[in-house]
Parts: sequence; C-alpha cells; structure tokens
Amino acid sequence: MIRFALTFLLVLGALFYLYVLGPVQQQVILPFTTALAHLCTFLVHVFDQDVTAIGKVISSPSGWAVSIEPGCNGVEAVIILAAALVAFPASWRHRAIGFGLGFLAIQGLNVVRIISLFYIGLWERNACVAGVECHTIWFDWFHLYLWQALIILDALVVWLIWLRYLPRPVPAPLPLAAGG
Repeated sequence: MIRFALTFLLVLGALFYLYVLGPVQQQVILPFTTALAHLCTFLVHVFDQDVTAIGKVISSPSGWAVSIEPGCNGVEAVIILAAALVAFPASWRHRAIGFGLGFLAIQGLNVVRIISLFYIGLWERNACVAGVECHTIWFDWFHLYLWQALIILDALVVWLIWLRYLPRPVPAPLPLAAGG
C-alpha cells in the first residue's frame, strides 16, 4: 500500500509538472481544448445551428459564451487516473486499456458537462430582466461544485472498475511434502 501511495504521488507530481509547462500547454493542451470546444459545438448543432466555436470558446448569437479553461478540459482527471493506473501493479497492456477506456469515459462525461453548462448559462442569461443585474447562480453552482466533483469521481469509478476486471494473479503451487 505504501509503494502504491508513493508511486501514485510521484507519477502524479511528474504528470502535473509536465502539464503546466508552457510548451506542453501550447502544443498539447490548448489544441486539445480547442478540439474539445469544436466537438461540443458539433454535437450542439444537432439542436442549435447558431452556436459557434472559436478556439476554446463556445458562443451563441445572444452573446452568451463559455471558454474551456484549464481545469475544465478534463485533463486533470485523466492525469489522476493515469497516476493511479501506473501506480497499481498490472501489465502495461492492462494499463493501456484502462487508460484508453478511462480517457473516453472522462472526456465523454466532460462533453456532457460542457454542453450542459453552456445551456444552463444561456438559460440564466435569457431569464435576466433588462436593466437588472444578472447573476449566474445556477451556472456557478453546477460549474464549481457539482460537475467538478463528478468529473473527479468519474476518474475514481473508472479506476475501480479497471481494478475489478484486472486478471487475478495465479498463486504459486505449494511445495510437495518430502517422504511419505
């Protein structure tokens, strides 16, 4: 257990260190986040052709927009999952399968998160009365509390499911007793 915890923390620290480096942000994270915004916009077009994405910003003609910032792209949850997968003793093949399926599960839920937040904010903005200060109470609550917890919980659930489906080690055969 101590080996798992230390390996987890070491890998987690290394991955977050890489994550915050300027070149990684510019060459990997920003293009990924932009692609995520365009994927969400593509899916929203099923219901609303007027929504657009420019870079990492999804906007409506009414002026409401959401920008997918660090912490909102699901990468942190993927990093936590990756550290847990590396720290637990398993074959690299099983780790790769866990990572691939986990990445899809986390990002799939994150797409639902982004689209729901876009529409919650749009709904709140449209409900504002002209001339009265408008607040985004529901958007803020869903964004800062509910969805943040659910995305991290998603990483934990994926890891627990991965653990459940790992092959069990075969116990070593017992030595035969001598004599008889």
